[in-house]
Amino acid sequence: MEDENINKPSVVLGYHEYSLVEKCVMWVALLIVCGVMAGFVLAFDTFWIEWLKPLTWDPIVKDAGTSGDAGYSPQNTAIYTSTLLFCVVLFQALFRKWNIPYGRNMTLALIAWVCLAPVLRVLEDADFFRPSVDVFLISPIIHIALAVQLIVVAVSSHFFAGNLDGRSNDAAEHTQRTTLFVLVSGLLTLHWMIFYSSSYSYHEEIGMLFVNLGILASLALVWVMLVQTRGWKAMTRGMLTFATSATVLGLFHWFQFLSTPWPQESGKVSDGAVLWPAFIVLGLPALVCYFLYRIGREDAYQLELTGFEPGIVPDGHRVDDWEKNTEQYKEHPVELLSNKALLANPMVLGMVFGQLCDGFATMMGIDYFGYGEKHPVSNGVIGLGGQINDAIGISFGEGAWFFALVKASLVAAIVYLFSHMRIERRQAHLRLLIVLAVMIVGLAPGLRDIGRLTLGV
Repeated sequence: MEDENINKPSVVLGYHEYSLVEKCVMWVALLIVCGVMAGFVLAFDTFWIEWLKPLTWDPIVKDAGTSGDAGYSPQNTAIYTSTLLFCVVLFQALFRKWNIPYGRNMTLALIAWVCLAPVLRVLEDADFFRPSVDVFLISPIIHIALAVQLIVVAVSSHFFAGNLDGRSNDAAEHTQRTTLFVLVSGLLTLHWMIFYSSSYSYHEEIGMLFVNLGILASLALVWVMLVQTRGWKAMTRGMLTFATSATVLGLFHWFQFLSTPWPQESGKVSDGAVLWPAFIVLGLPALVCYFLYRIGREDAYQLELTGFEPGIVPDGHRVDDWEKNTEQYKEHPVELLSNKALLANPMVLGMVFGQLCDGFATMMGIDYFGYGEKHPVSNGVIGLGGQINDAIGISFGEGAWFFALVKASLVAAIVYLFSHMRIERRQAHLRLLIVLAVMIVGLAPGLRDIGRLTLGV
């Protein structure tokens, strides 16, 4: 749908064209890759042994070992953060060029993958996996390992079943569903064999009731998710199905730990499930998201009927021109409905839930259960909260309440920014990957924290 009364600018960069910034990022990425390879070949001891290994690899190995929970330094935090932001800019350009979906369905699929990471990470915290697997489940390696799995699932789903996308007849649906069921079930079995199967022998007294139930439940969920996602593109369909099924498989191993806890390398013994923090850490963010969804769902529905996407200006228009002529565009559906519609969008809801979850989980873990903080920036915020406690005479806790308050303020800023931000369609992948990055540093650690509190590991 297009409004003929709106004048389009004469020059708009094409959807598949790279901007100057994107071209520069690609060249810089190529130079970095060449530089790293040269460092390994020409100066291995200096480049790897003396510089990069102590900053990046040694903390990962330490975290995977018996000591566990190795902290982050300002140096490796800067490396991880800058790499994450660089990858966001790089891959959004490539995803646009490859016509990767970016809408609501893809957002839900990516949220499922973000949730899978803490499920595996908590099992690593509980010392379930064999030592050779542990190292692949430590941040940031776990996100790279899951990214590789995601790519395999996405590419295979598209390759084997993507030719049936857009066909709504029952025969095509049955063929695509059956193909994806065999494919995803096979990949899920491979996932289980790599991460789980050989780890059972490390725990002599482990029960198998919930393990076996989890395997059956995850395979059954593959079929259920494929039924529920009829009409989706094969790529996002396969991604969501695999991630949700793998998450359920991991959660049933949590249940097995609660039923028959195995000894941990640190010598710590679980005292059983502690459920009440979950009602706060998960319940309050869920309540906030519910109210945001209620506010925005009607406008989201109305905007969908018009054929436009929330926050995305019509094709052929530039954001600069749109924002300079707000009076001219004020009656357009994108301008009338986007602000509230975005409140019901999975992107905003995922970020809000993740940041609040991380804030509340950190507060509960540090102030109530005596856990520590690994990240230097977060630790600095908590230290400031401790100083406020000392200044006003509060003796309880370490000041993590201030971290939760900062997260809540960040959530408010995120909601305001995304509800008022307008982008071009060529920037939709950038918006999506920014959301993914925010969830990786918010939702993933928040769910991990509440998982550790619940299992007592």
